[in-house]
Amino acid sequence: MRHDVRVSAKTTCAIVGGGPAGMVAGLLLARAGIDVTVLEKHGDFLRDFRGDTVHPTTLRLIDELGLWPQFAALPHSRLAQATIDVSPGHRVTMVDFGRLRQPHPYIAMVPQWDLLNLLAEAGRAEPTFTLRMSTEATGLVRDAGRVAGVRYRDADGEGELRADLTIACDGRGSLIRRDARLPLREFPVSFDVWWFRLPRPADDSIYTLVPRISPGKAMIVIPREGYLQIALLIPKGSDAQQRARGLDAFRADVLALLPEAGDTVEAIISLDDVKTLDVKLNRLRRWHIDGLLCIGDAAHAMSPAGGVGINVAIQDGVAAARLLAAPLRRGAVSGRELAAVRRRRIVPTAVTQALQVQVDKRLLGPILRGGTGGVPPAAVWAVEHASWLTVIPAYLVGVGIRPERAPAFARRPPK
Repeated sequence: MRHDVRVSAKTTCAIVGGGPAGMVAGLLLARAGIDVTVLEKHGDFLRDFRGDTVHPTTLRLIDELGLWPQFAALPHSRLAQATIDVSPGHRVTMVDFGRLRQPHPYIAMVPQWDLLNLLAEAGRAEPTFTLRMSTEATGLVRDAGRVAGVRYRDADGEGELRADLTIACDGRGSLIRRDARLPLREFPVSFDVWWFRLPRPADDSIYTLVPRISPGKAMIVIPREGYLQIALLIPKGSDAQQRARGLDAFRADVLALLPEAGDTVEAIISLDDVKTLDVKLNRLRRWHIDGLLCIGDAAHAMSPAGGVGINVAIQDGVAAARLLAAPLRRGAVSGRELAAVRRRRIVPTAVTQALQVQVDKRLLGPILRGGTGGVPPAAVWAVEHASWLTVIPAYLVGVGIRPERAPAFARRPPK
């Protein structure tokens, strides 16, 4: 039964989506004294497709926000290097985060829902922060030719939330972006991802940022509390064809890349236990219209390659809060001020996506078409003779292009 739309509520900034970009932007704006309401359609943050990598610049941000003691208490593991086996008994370090000049020179492996819960708890400590779970945005509210808020649906029916500014952080399938009819540029991607879980062994050394590779196959292994989250790369659009091969073929593919799994592959009793992620790599040509700004995956979906999507999204959230806090306090945000967020973030976004296109074109694509792939021998020779070169990929993955720092108004001493 359809419910009548409730009388509109009002906030200064409505944020659609409680992912990394939305929660960071919401927390920082609230610390600037701005009324913020974050709408998250799910009842919790538990999602299998969330990335677990927390990069050095995000770790620094957490420290600057005064949240380090709470973060350090979360169950997590640290990845300081990424290595490859070039031959039996011959392992080479290709990426060394320890060489970064960062207060926390490593990648922390933390389930993203733990990170989001931490940010939500910090937000609730701010009197101007509101997080509404189980509240799904259904469209934009328009008034006199500009976006004036969002329509939503929750357990009590439909309602409207009026806002001076709406920020879309609702992911790669953004409903808000579609409603705004912002033009999207797509880039070629050669793979999709099969996600599944296996019991976790005691040895954490099986995790590396470098994919496990064999002709026609590639896999990334992510340790989580009590289990392994596995990303098996399959050729783009081949989900139905792969499933038709059956469960035994799937298990054989897993063991070819992860022989340590052994009998644990039998934990997958049906291919219904395997979920498909439709990988996208795209970018909006324009990130805003009057009254609306898109950031994070809503503005630019990233490939899983390198696990950099979460870091870029968080940097977007920091930049948006820093640039828009003062205009929001004044009560009006101009198109020029919204465009300034894109101007600041477009170069790191475009460069990161260009690198992902090259990884896809030169490494992952040929592997999934049946090639052996792997790291070029020249690159292995170079890092063996000049180990400092390992800081270059560490910087691109762990720091990124144009990293953002917490604005002064958002910083707090640790509790």
